[in-house]
Amino acid sequence: MPKIKLTKSELKTQRDSLKQFTRFLPTLQLKKQQLQLEARKSQERVELNKKKESDFKNNITSWIAMFGLNDEVERIIKYIKIEGIFTDKMNIAGVGIPVYKGAKFAIHEYDLFIENPWVDDGIKALCDLVEIRAERDVIIEQYRRISNELRITTQRVNLFEKVKIPLCKENIKKIQIYLGDQLTSAVGRSKIAKKKLSEAVL
Repeated sequence: MPKIKLTKSELKTQRDSLKQFTRFLPTLQLKKQQLQLEARKSQERVELNKKKESDFKNNITSWIAMFGLNDEVERIIKYIKIEGIFTDKMNIAGVGIPVYKGAKFAIHEYDLFIENPWVDDGIKALCDLVEIRAERDVIIEQYRRISNELRITTQRVNLFEKVKIPLCKENIKKIQIYLGDQLTSAVGRSKIAKKKLSEAVL
């Protein structure tokens, strides 16, 4: 810890720093609360997405079983190509996060006379499943960014609350005591000097 100067200018510097830290701390605390809330929301969205996928898979499983298509699913995947996953940007408590907007697929042509009639439905189902997972990947990235900013903000709040503000207060107190002692000493010396002066005149 650097040694502080026991001067009036240092006292002013410490008071200004204390004022600045005290002013910024509520903003940081509010940001921390917002980020904690958004982190929880992101976790909830991930869980909802997982349930959505689970429900979707259950529906598909029954549909596949009805047509006896278990071995065919892998085969129809070759007709699907993901051309892009699209996201937008959103700002939450100063953090830029991605927002899922959709996916684009290219469906390769296939012979309608050779393929089974359920292939169209199968392709759509697989595309829907890919979209669910793509959305979850984006939500997980949201959570990662929010959590990272929350970690940094929490460190700053702790730094202000537990280090900077108490240190400024301690420094101010130390300087005030020193300057007070100096003033008392100066007054004492002044009285002694006056007494000696008056004795010398007499």
